[in-house]
Amino acid sequence: MAEETTAPLTLKDIARQAGVSLATVDRVLHNRPGVRPDTVRRVKEAIARNSFQPHVAAAELARGRVRRFAFVMPSGPNPFMQQIQSYLGEMSAWLSARRLAVETVATDVFDPSVLAASLEALTGDYDGVAVVALDHPGVRAAINDLVDAGTKVVTLVSDVPSSRRHHYVGIDNIAAGRTAGALVGRLAGQRSGKVAIVAGSQGLRDHAERIFGFTQVMASEFPGLSVLPVLEGRDEDDRSEQVLTRMFGRHADIVGLYNVGAGTQGVAKALSDQALSDAGRDRQVVFVGHDVTALTRRLLLQGVMDAAISQNPGHEARAAVRVLLALARGEPILSEQEKIRIDIVMRDNLP
Repeated sequence: MAEETTAPLTLKDIARQAGVSLATVDRVLHNRPGVRPDTVRRVKEAIARNSFQPHVAAAELARGRVRRFAFVMPSGPNPFMQQIQSYLGEMSAWLSARRLAVETVATDVFDPSVLAASLEALTGDYDGVAVVALDHPGVRAAINDLVDAGTKVVTLVSDVPSSRRHHYVGIDNIAAGRTAGALVGRLAGQRSGKVAIVAGSQGLRDHAERIFGFTQVMASEFPGLSVLPVLEGRDEDDRSEQVLTRMFGRHADIVGLYNVGAGTQGVAKALSDQALSDAGRDRQVVFVGHDVTALTRRLLLQGVMDAAISQNPGHEARAAVRVLLALARGEPILSEQEKIRIDIVMRDNLP
């Protein structure tokens, strides 16, 4: 009977047993900074338990190790964010060919303490992190800590420019807001009245910049339209519907509506509320929002929504991965290739 042979232990085995990434094991083996003490302990225990020889790790690294990226995304049913995650899943063959592993981490991006804690928990386990970030001191500090630990950080969709993040992947949100303002103003025609704005949170840089661009155009080009105080719906359908319904109840002369983020289903429900329909006002309110999803496509076709300012979620997903990879390799970022454009989509030019 042939004697059984056991395959030699590899770096992947140590990483799996310790519950960490290959990059983290590499840092521990070479005494590099940026790994939490508890993580160092787990790796060293796995090494000792298996009598693992460091030269095995060196041989594997010479063959090329897997780089690990994390995408920190909003929890909850945000259709646009779900599209980004879906495109990441479709990139599996491309990622595998480049020895990349991408994982998504869902968290409450509207709560700065929760988001900061989620970022802090990634320290030492990933080569790169892409995050949809809230612009808040605690979040900035968490991003800076990741960078100090050697992790490449890219902000995605919403920027935190005062942090030491390496790059921002997303549209020019001020330009997007200005575009929305021009659309609402022109589609309202010669009417005067009020304009409502629903945002997820003004703490999100992309939402704040869109609001800034929107109000800038309203004030300078459409003096007959006055902008109401911004409502915050946390990109949630129910909350967006409630705050907007109350606003409609207080103001009978709303002629325009700008939905800055998600929560579109709730915004549409408030707009189509029975009281509004009875008064015939729902078709008179110009409604402009963002992104082409199954829902916004249907609202555009029904005439409930007048225009959507679209950004390409597939391009953003691919750009974020490519930028992280370039940063990890020390290669230049092709800024023109990674620039995200915006498009105006209406019923007659739906893609």
